[in-house]
Amino acid sequence: MSAFHRCPALPRGIVRDGPAFYVLPTGLVAGEVAVAAVASGRARPLAGGPLAFTGAGIVWRDGTDARLAVASLTDVERWAAAEPAAASVPGLIEACSRPRNPWAGLGLDRPRIMGIVNVTPDSFSDGGRTLAPEAAIAHGLALVDAGADLVDVGGESTRPGADPVAEDEERARVVPVIAALAAKGVAVSVDTRHAPVMAAALAAGARVINDVAALGEPGAMDAAAGSDAALCLMHMRGQPATMQDAPAYQSAPLDVFDFLSQRVAACRAAGIDAARIAVDPGIGFGKTDAHNAQILATLPLLHGLGCPILLGASRKRFIAAFSRGEGPDDRLGGGIAAALAGIEAGAQIVRVHDVAETVQAARVWRAIRGAS
Repeated sequence: MSAFHRCPALPRGIVRDGPAFYVLPTGLVAGEVAVAAVASGRARPLAGGPLAFTGAGIVWRDGTDARLAVASLTDVERWAAAEPAAASVPGLIEACSRPRNPWAGLGLDRPRIMGIVNVTPDSFSDGGRTLAPEAAIAHGLALVDAGADLVDVGGESTRPGADPVAEDEERARVVPVIAALAAKGVAVSVDTRHAPVMAAALAAGARVINDVAALGEPGAMDAAAGSDAALCLMHMRGQPATMQDAPAYQSAPLDVFDFLSQRVAACRAAGIDAARIAVDPGIGFGKTDAHNAQILATLPLLHGLGCPILLGASRKRFIAAFSRGEGPDDRLGGGIAAALAGIEAGAQIVRVHDVAETVQAARVWRAIRGAS
C-alpha cells in the first residue's frame, strides 16, 4: 500500500524546472516533549496546536514518479536553503507550522468533534432513522449532550451509488432541522453541494458549508463568497453514483493535495478569506481501500495547505475491508481507530456518528499525550 518510492537521502543538484515538492511532517511529539523540542529549535509546532514535528518527509514527483526521503527538520531546512529547485519547501514548512485561526467560532487548540445528522432515507449507516424532522432535531441535541462541538446536517446521501436529490426536497429536509438546532445555540453545519440549499441553510442559522464537491457545482462558489460562513472543501473523484467505479490515481495523497490546493486558490480568487476554509481528503469518495489507507497514513501532508483538516472516516466501508466485513453499525472500533489516527496526525476536526465514544477516546488520547 506504499504511496511513494522511498529514497535514502534528500535529492541533490536538481536544477531543472520542477519537480513538484511536498512536505510531510514526521516525528510528531506532544506535551512536554513537544515544548522542549520547539524550545531547543529542533521542532516546530504542528499547525500551532499541541503537537510538534521534529522531522519532515520531502516528497517530490516528476511526472508519474513520486519519491520520499525523510530527515530531521534541521537537515531539511538546511537542504532547502541550498537546493534551488526546492524554493517552495520553506513556505510549505511554514504553512505546516502556522497556528490556525478559530473556525466556525471554535478554537482549534484541541480536537473538535462534528456529529452527523442524516435527514435522509438512504444514508449508508443510518438511512431513514432520522428522516423525520423531530427525530433529526432530537438526535442533533443528543449529539451535543454527548459532547459534539458542532452538528453536520445533510439532506442528500452521497454514499457510493447514491442518486442525486432534487434541491427543493433537500432544502425541505434540512432547513427545519437547522433552524431548530440553531435556535438552541447549536453550532450547525450544512452538508450540501447545492447553492440554493446553502443559502437557505445559512438563512436558517447554519455556520458552516460542508461541501463534498468543494464548491464546484453551479453557483456554489458565489453562495459561499457572499456569506461569512466557515467552509469545508472535500475531495471527491467523480460523482456519488459512479465514484467507486475503478478509481485511479498517480499518487492518491499527492493528487488529493493538488486538488485541494487548487480549490483553496479558487476560493481565495473569489474573495474568500483563507481563514474560513478547512479541507477534507474525502475518505471513501472515489477511492479504493488502498487509497484510503495511503491518505490516512500521510494525512499530515495536508497541513501544507495552511488550513484546518477535517477527517470523516466514521463507519465507512474501508473499515470492514481491513477487518471482518462488518456492517456499518458494527464498525465503532475501526471508526475510533481512524479518528485517533487523524487526531494523532494533527487533524483539528473529526466528523463522526458515534460522538460519545469518540469524545471519550479523544480525551484519553489528550491525557496520555500530555496535550490537555
